Amino acid sequence: MLNKFSIIKIYVLSLIIISAANAQKDTLKPASQNPSPMVENTRTHQRIEKKEYKGLQFIIPGIFKKQVNVFIPERDLTNSGFDLLIHFFSPEYIVEYAAEKYNGSIITACINLGAGSSVYYNAFPDSARFTSLISSIIKTASSKLGRNIKIKRIIISGFSAGYGAVKKLLSYNSVYNKISGVLLLDGMHASYVPERKVLYQGGHIDTSAYTGFLKFAKDACRKNSTKKFLFTHSEIFPGTFVSTTESADFLCSLLNLKIKPVLKWGPLGMQQLSIVHKNHFEILGFAGNTAPDHIDHLESLYFFLNMLMKM
Repeated sequence: MLNKFSIIKIYVLSLIIISAANAQKDTLKPASQNPSPMVENTRTHQRIEKKEYKGLQFIIPGIFKKQVNVFIPERDLTNSGFDLLIHFFSPEYIVEYAAEKYNGSIITACINLGAGSSVYYNAFPDSARFTSLISSIIKTASSKLGRNIKIKRIIISGFSAGYGAVKKLLSYNSVYNKISGVLLLDGMHASYVPERKVLYQGGHIDTSAYTGFLKFAKDACRKNSTKKFLFTHSEIFPGTFVSTTESADFLCSLLNLKIKPVLKWGPLGMQQLSIVHKNHFEILGFAGNTAPDHIDHLESLYFFLNMLMKM
């Protein structure tokens, strides 16, 4: 099991600058920077307390190369019906805190497979692995609680590179039909075409990366839909691949939705700058292009999870 502090280090290290850009206006090479190397002290970047939260904890081995950490908050241990959150890329305590603050009965599964979206995307070579994961969680939880449990709704969420798993899962119709909610925390990317040629240089976005997200967004936009989709993004510009801001803009253009500017406080000292909303679909844009701004989205999982399920 990864140490809780070591996982945070993985996030920060994965965001350090790899190289800088040349300063020539017409021959500018995109910086492989993710996020900005600058330091700012405007936002408070409040953090969730690092501790074990009361409840039932158990692991599911054998599905992936690394174990799945499952948690049921103490208040829900006498229940038989649960929502199930499958979250990709996070320290366990942040997911446990989100479970404790959830407005309803919930089981959470925290999956950490390393850094890089491809690790998460390739974690599901077929839909059977997802089916096996859900079945194992239900079977083990039922055994430990001493009664058969039922899953009412399945929510999948990903922070940063974790979006890769969400992207892959939405490509399987059998999985897609089982998903009630999708939550992306500063994670939805694509490649430029040609590769690394940013938009202002005449590059284009590889639209194939958005197929599953677009389909789910369209469903969530319907008034009576049972699908819910919330996507949050920062202002970080990776330089070598499509940013979450560009992804938000592009997705809205495909959906014919207008992004509205706002100025308001978000959770844990975040500062919201924009919103897109239609029925059960929402995009929230937040200020900041530094590493702490990126981590803010993860730390606010508890807040955005409840927001998603109220939509």
